Amino acid sequence: MIRTLFWASRPVSWVNTAYPFAAAAILTGGLPTWLVVLGTVFFLVPYNLAMYGINDVFDFASDLRNPRKGGVEGSVLADPAVRRRVLRWSCLVAVPFVAVLAGWSIARGQWDALAVLAVSLFAVVAYSWAGLRFKERPFLDAATSATHFVSPALYGLVLAGAAFTPALWALLGGFFLWGMASQMFGAVQDVLPDREGGLASVATVLGARPTVWLAAALYAGAGLLMLGTEWPGPLAALLAVPYVLNVLRFRAVTDATSGAAHRGWRLFLPLNYVTGFLVTMLLIGWALARGGV
Repeated sequence: MIRTLFWASRPVSWVNTAYPFAAAAILTGGLPTWLVVLGTVFFLVPYNLAMYGINDVFDFASDLRNPRKGGVEGSVLADPAVRRRVLRWSCLVAVPFVAVLAGWSIARGQWDALAVLAVSLFAVVAYSWAGLRFKERPFLDAATSATHFVSPALYGLVLAGAAFTPALWALLGGFFLWGMASQMFGAVQDVLPDREGGLASVATVLGARPTVWLAAALYAGAGLLMLGTEWPGPLAALLAVPYVLNVLRFRAVTDATSGAAHRGWRLFLPLNYVTGFLVTMLLIGWALARGGV
């Protein structure tokens, strides 16, 4: 069961949610170390287990028809008993972390932080849970997916009492557009299996090619928003270029050949790690310029 839960949590994506929280909380400062560590661990594993575990449980029918499922990109939970256990553990593992984080905010009257945490958790559940299934509501699917990655950063900022400036909003806006673009491009490769499974997405509604172009535009928009951040933040605009180029390699894709976009998605995964390293360098430069390191 541990192995199943491990793969269901998408280990390759852990850093995508833990890093934004940790970076936001540490650079803002003012929080006790234990709380930053606890929040980082929460957004590293329990948060991802809840997000992707719930997804694998309620997506099992379409996953059975999807050739890329069954490894780092998602578990195939064909056994009903296994699905019940995964769903139970996906919810329970997060409870103690959420209780401590929520208790901290309540004790200090940080209702804004509590609200951000609540929205973040609601987005995790609503994306895949039967009856909500935001992932099947075109455009809301991409916005919800972006919330999964931006909300940990926003939560860290609010929890630490950050001052929200236009530059900070530009950064968060760019991150949000990046998240939407990534979800849209990721859906292109699944156009055919999603349609066969009766699932709706931006890609199934618009078609593969228009979705590729829209994803490229959103990546470009994310880069442009970085120009409105504080130095050396504008340099991050260059980090959007590889994403745009990667997506545009599939600008001529059709619905029939949409599976070819999987090659771009496979490149997207290591690209995130390289980008994360470069973002870290920029954050260190930002902190050094302000005497924070």
